[in-house]
Amino acid sequence: MEPQLIPSRNDILRKQGIIPEKPPSPTPMIEEAILEARRLAHENRLEGKELDELDALEDEEDEEFLNKYRNQRLQELNSLAQRGVHGSVYHISKPDYAKEVTDASSNYYVLVLMTSSLGTNTESRVMTELFRTAAAEFSEIKFCDIKADMAIQDYPEKNCPTVLIYHNGDIIKQIVTMMSLKGVRTSMSDIDDILVEIGAVKDNDMRIVKRRRGDDSDDEGNKKKDETDDDDDDW
Repeated sequence: MEPQLIPSRNDILRKQGIIPEKPPSPTPMIEEAILEARRLAHENRLEGKELDELDALEDEEDEEFLNKYRNQRLQELNSLAQRGVHGSVYHISKPDYAKEVTDASSNYYVLVLMTSSLGTNTESRVMTELFRTAAAEFSEIKFCDIKADMAIQDYPEKNCPTVLIYHNGDIIKQIVTMMSLKGVRTSMSDIDDILVEIGAVKDNDMRIVKRRRGDDSDDEGNKKKDETDDDDDDW
């Protein structure tokens, strides 16, 4: 006689409708999500590449597929050229503030960096350099700087640097010191995240995509270096 499995107490309760049925296994959904992620990664493999990088792939990629990205890249470059009216940091004073910042924010996003008057404030120096880089790269956005005590009388030194972001005449975001970022290790990738968050640039902007690719390559290189160092330590 074949042995019969004795139903568990939970099986009996489920059959009687007292407790709910077992949820389906998540494994098929996980596998489907992985396949979809791989498909999207393959489809978007040319995102953020420069025109010369696309030209170098002529022997590897379908011509129609390459032309699609070439045209997309040219359109993006033309759009940036039309919108890029700034390109450097504006050094402003208090009398200029309303015109250069509040009023100007009706036409484009305006970021104001209030820096320390003391040369010993390292975070102010770091953010000043990031503003210079960002202003040159995102010329459709207006970047300004002003000494904090010139903008607001008796502004606390401990709150420097402070970044105020304006749009349509209002402050939409403020960052007091760089503690909410990465301190003195804050990089352009963090500035990218801020610009995407406020809606000043899109998440798939070619400048941001390219920097992310570079960051990923650096991370992979550092990971391999660490693994090599670990192997060397074994000897």
